[in-house]
Amino acid sequence: MKTILKIIELFKSFLLDIGELSLFAGRFFKEVFKSPSEYREFIRQCFYMGNRSLLLVTVTGFIIGLVFTLQSRPTLQEFGAVSWMPSMVSISIIREIGPIITALICAGRIGSGIGAELGSMRVTEQIDAMEVSGTNPFKYLVVTRILATTFMLPILVFFGDVIALYGSYLVENIKGNVSFLLYFNKVFEALEFGDLIPATIKTLFFGFAIGLVGCFKGYNCKKGTAGVGLAANSAVVFTSMLLFIIDFIAVFVTNIFYHL
Repeated sequence: MKTILKIIELFKSFLLDIGELSLFAGRFFKEVFKSPSEYREFIRQCFYMGNRSLLLVTVTGFIIGLVFTLQSRPTLQEFGAVSWMPSMVSISIIREIGPIITALICAGRIGSGIGAELGSMRVTEQIDAMEVSGTNPFKYLVVTRILATTFMLPILVFFGDVIALYGSYLVENIKGNVSFLLYFNKVFEALEFGDLIPATIKTLFFGFAIGLVGCFKGYNCKKGTAGVGLAANSAVVFTSMLLFIIDFIAVFVTNIFYHL
């Protein structure tokens, strides 16, 4: 009985979080078009988030390209289809692997950072001080960070995809003596706008989700300093779950419009 009651409480808490997050998102869309525009803070956040995540995205993308090619090559060799390797790797990485892996990395790297930063500002009453001084803390702290994650994630995904394809090329060059020109000619022959456009659009939603959840958890942080760690941790967990839901919806919609 206690287990059932605990499950019910968790479910109610989840639904409350969804409702509060929706109201938070509504406030964002209301504030984003109001003046003054905090473009300097927006540029600073873009640089900070991109610079902080670039090395991790680069290393992860490179390893993904290496491992994916090394794991797939023996299977394709059994069927005499090694020549299809560039096409298979490029479509898999551009459509799905690159965007979702990069988004999950940024959820852990950027989302937790936003949650901890805003959470510490909330518990030390810095946000309250900004409100008293007449500054709009939501516009300065939340709107700029959500916009920065929304616009920076597609750039990071693009960079990670390129590095992953280069890592795949290195394996093919060593194992099969495939030239750089031949490999990437096959890559571009395999890719279509139907692969690039949906993948790019969904990365915008990924970035928006990362910024929104991180800001929501940090901005509404409670329970003192212990709540800061809880806000950072819950931001990563909630965002990761939300990313998979968005990814499923994106794939489902893409299949409807591009495979009629």
